[in-house]
Amino acid sequence: MISLSRIRREFQVGDERVLALRDVDLTVDTGEYIAIMGPSGSGKSTLLNMIGLLDRPDSGTYLLEGEDMTTLNDKQQAALRRHKIGFVFQFFHLVPRMSAAENIELPMMLAGFEAGERKRRVHEALEAFGLTNRARHRPDQLSGGQRQRVAIARATIMQPHILLADEPTGNLDRVSGKDVIDILEALNQKNITLIMVTHDPELGRRAKRQIHMVDGRIDSDR
Repeated sequence: MISLSRIRREFQVGDERVLALRDVDLTVDTGEYIAIMGPSGSGKSTLLNMIGLLDRPDSGTYLLEGEDMTTLNDKQQAALRRHKIGFVFQFFHLVPRMSAAENIELPMMLAGFEAGERKRRVHEALEAFGLTNRARHRPDQLSGGQRQRVAIARATIMQPHILLADEPTGNLDRVSGKDVIDILEALNQKNITLIMVTHDPELGRRAKRQIHMVDGRIDSDR
């Protein structure tokens, strides 16, 4: 499903050039559950952003379901990202002025879905994530766990093949964090590929495959 070959990414930080990814090779099969771990600055989030088409490599090849992503323009990448990849972030990134239901609905509005289909899917998502009684609440009226459930519902409303989670429990208490991980793992059991960046070793051990990064390279993959 995902094949990265000799992916290299550099950033200019002040007067320095920082090599964030150093000739990374990675293959991910459909339905895998992967934790990407490593110290700060090791390239974890850069790798996740590369897989999620939020960034482009300076060199190397990225194949997604057999198609070379490096040959697509920004508009083509955005369309593919909208339909195939969902994102869950540590700080939720919900639209503050929108209700929970409106946040979940947003990707379908941007994709041009008809109102009836949007309403049906949002209703199903609110029920599935235990948010029916919070549908009209804005993010500032929700707990951290509820906000992350809204974020996951939004990330999966387009029925993506891949779910990318960057420190999804990093801003939650332990109980809420466990609830969120249970939800993500249940989605993975439905054959959604789950790739998660985490600093938490206990959380990382729950994944079926652990990738450790050091200095922009994959140090171990087991």
